[in-house]
Amino acid sequence: MPPSRHHVQHLTVHGHQRAFVKVGEGPVLLLLHGLGCDHTTWSPVIDRLAEHYTVIAPDLLGHGLSDKPRADYSVGGYANGVRDLLTVLGIDKVTVVGHSFGGGVAMQFAYQFPERTERMILVASGGLGPEVTPAIRAITTPGFHHAMGLLTLPGVRHVGAAGLRGLAALPTAATRDLAEVADIYDSFKDPRARAAIRHVVRAVVDWKGQIVTMADRAYLTEAMPMCVVWGRDDHVIPVRHARNAAALAPKARIEVISRSGHFPHKDHPERFVEVVHDFVRTTSPATYSRARWRRLLKNGPASPAGAVAQVVPLTAAEPGA
Repeated sequence: MPPSRHHVQHLTVHGHQRAFVKVGEGPVLLLLHGLGCDHTTWSPVIDRLAEHYTVIAPDLLGHGLSDKPRADYSVGGYANGVRDLLTVLGIDKVTVVGHSFGGGVAMQFAYQFPERTERMILVASGGLGPEVTPAIRAITTPGFHHAMGLLTLPGVRHVGAAGLRGLAALPTAATRDLAEVADIYDSFKDPRARAAIRHVVRAVVDWKGQIVTMADRAYLTEAMPMCVVWGRDDHVIPVRHARNAAALAPKARIEVISRSGHFPHKDHPERFVEVVHDFVRTTSPATYSRARWRRLLKNGPASPAGAVAQVVPLTAAEPGA
């Protein structure tokens, strides 16, 4: 991955070294990156956010500069690991911001630890519908590890990454995210990283698409402010999943950013920071109540979770277009 612009710290939790960036002062923002990425995906926005917040941006286990052991790479396991890192750092409550797979971890963190979650911001997040790019589904196939071992041999990898970055420079929305894909592809030269990514993907995706969803538990967000940010030109997870979020959690704030792909925080960092700051500034942090949580669980959702399948895509005329 690209060199970090920020000082990277390390802590050992459960015997595994975990890398993270911690900058700024104020209310805590926890930034969780996506599959195959690391904390550097947030580099364009960290400094601006740190003007108002304490920003914690970890490399999730199996990614970046964190250890890559044979371990639990489930969404729940990641949520536990994030909680334990925050506990060692002496941080009790956060606004959790999750991109792509990190959005799934953010949702799981908020579900498992509502008493430690003040708000939730999902960025082009997994867990809001079944569709996902075939490239991610391919990681679940039996031959992925060996095939990628060949494709990441030095000469092949350099040519492949250069080709992806060249395509990313074209003035077309279809290739907008390929520079980031090139960075992820380059990280697969490490067999430990490939193995970790394979375990992660198999826990959340099969050949039909995403298998982990927040649809059956989205009603719990009634007790927590939630914002969803998406790039209109996302070819990894389609932007219509933002509409799914609106149907599942009617009180959620939805922001769709034009001329942006799967990485809106990199495509339009200033706009992204504005969205985050406005959301935090204009919402009160969630206050955990065991009685309210019990009541929500007992009453369940107002409408069946399957209703999300009937949601229509966003149109250009809608807010955020």
